[in-house]
This record gives sequence, structure tokens and C-alpha cells, in this order.
Amino acid sequence: MHSHSPDRFAHPHAFLGERHDENERRTWIVVGLTLVMMVAEIAGGTIYGSLALVADGWHMSTHAAALAISALAYRYARRHMGNARFAFGTGKVGELAAYTSAVVLAMIALLIAYESVVRLLNPVPIAYGEAVAIAALGLAVNLLSAWLLRDGHGHGGHGHHHGHDDDHHHDHAAPVAGAARDLNLRAAYVHVLADAATSVLAIAGLLLAWAFGWRFMDPLVGLVGAAVIASWSVGLLRDAGGVLVDAAPDAARLAPAVRARLERDGDRVTDLHLWQVGPGHLACIAAVVSDRPLPPSAYKARLADVPGLSHV
Repeated sequence: MHSHSPDRFAHPHAFLGERHDENERRTWIVVGLTLVMMVAEIAGGTIYGSLALVADGWHMSTHAAALAISALAYRYARRHMGNARFAFGTGKVGELAAYTSAVVLAMIALLIAYESVVRLLNPVPIAYGEAVAIAALGLAVNLLSAWLLRDGHGHGGHGHHHGHDDDHHHDHAAPVAGAARDLNLRAAYVHVLADAATSVLAIAGLLLAWAFGWRFMDPLVGLVGAAVIASWSVGLLRDAGGVLVDAAPDAARLAPAVRARLERDGDRVTDLHLWQVGPGHLACIAAVVSDRPLPPSAYKARLADVPGLSHV
């Protein structure tokens, strides 16, 4: 890499998150757990004639599909990270998966809200003991899944696969607020959390309905759950969508910091582009007008203390 051949000026575009492989393994384990639970519920419900069990099993299938999207995105990003077709690497494949997961989450919220309204208008008899047992079992699986996904949640950083030449800046300081988060893992975590929240609310609603005969409590907590899940979905859509459309990360802080470092000795920045190319990896293109131009390496050196700039 540091020879005097033209290759020393080349650099890879492998902008994967720091824990990419570990997060992929965790997500696949959670997919497996969710699928086992789903099959058990559908089979058990069919054998014992429980519509609630079958319905919860099919509800689990939507989460299993969304979690599988997250896992497949990790695999795709890893396998194609050296593919020249991707101008800035495959670091944002995870954001695409996160955005898709957020859309699925929004649809689940709408479905829960619809079912809750139908139940409020047309109450049906509930087998309380069985329903609480199902919700408790679902909650146990969700809590185990959330524990598996907990550590990497919100963490990213610099990829282990990322090589650099002499002019190519690499900073191990903490990156810009939000830029280091692995949104794909966060999407998987939110799906598990949404299911756990639904189970907790269902247990609370069922116990109140069972104890006091308030049958309306079950669909009412369903509406509360739908609202909570919808708000998580909106947050995920906003964050993942921002990365996908190349919105400047932490624009209020980062752009002025980059300008201040480049605009020295009469030099001025006429064009500046900052965007995220992967978890913990930011790219920067700057056009500098100067009466006494310096080599590009000098301008890159001025940005050496800006955390998270992987591609300048």
C-alpha cells in the first residue's frame, strides 16, 4: 500500500460498522428464535384450537421477516463491500434495510390499531388464562432477543476492513452525534422491543379485564401499543431516510467545524458536501479557492482532528 507504485494512491470503500460481523451473527440468532416461537405458536394453536395462539404466531412472522431483512442486509453489505459498482461502498445497505423495517413496523402499528378498534366495537369472549400465558411466553422470547441485540444497539464506529493510504485520513475519536449508530441493528432491536411492549401491554390489559370484567381494557391497551410502535417507526424512518438521501449529519456542528479548519490564510470554501457512507463513516468533498494553493494532502491534514471523516 505504501510502495511508490500508482497503487499507493488507491483506497478501498469498505465503510462497514465496527461490529458488522458480530451484529450480523446476533441478528441471525434472533431470527432463529423468532421463527421457532412462530412455528410453536401456530402449531400449538392449531392442535389445541386456539385462535389467539395462531394469530400471535402469524404476528410473529411479520417480525421474523423484518429481522431477516436486517440479517440479509449485513450479509449483502459484507459480500459486496469490494464491488466497484457501489461508488461509496455498501455501508448504507443497512440504512436501506432499517428504512424497510420501519415501514413494516408502521404497517404492524396500523394493523394492531385496526384490530383494537374492531374489538372495541365488537367485543369477543377471551380465554384469559391462555391469552396471558401466550403473552408471557412471547415476552420471555422478546426479552431474550432484546438482550442479544442490546450491546451493539446504537454503536458503530470504524470498520476493521478499512485500509488507508498516506493521504487518507482515519480518526479513531468518537464520531459525530448519530453518525456512528448502526441503524440496521437499531431497526432489529426496535422490532423486538415493539413486540415486547405489545406483550407487556397485553398482559396488563388482560389481567385488568380478567380481574374487573373490563373487557374494553384489552383493545384499549392495543391502541396505546399501536401509538408507541408508530412513534418508534417514525423516528426510524426519519433517521434512516436522512442517511439514504445524504442529509448532512449534525449539520449545525460539523459543517462550520470543517469550514473553520479549511478557511485559513485567505483560503475560502466555495462548495462543501458532507454525508454518511456507513455507520461511523463520513465522507467530505470540499472546493477551496486559494491565492496560494497547497497540495490536497495539506488540506486533508487540516481536517485530521475531525472525528469520523473516513473519506475526504
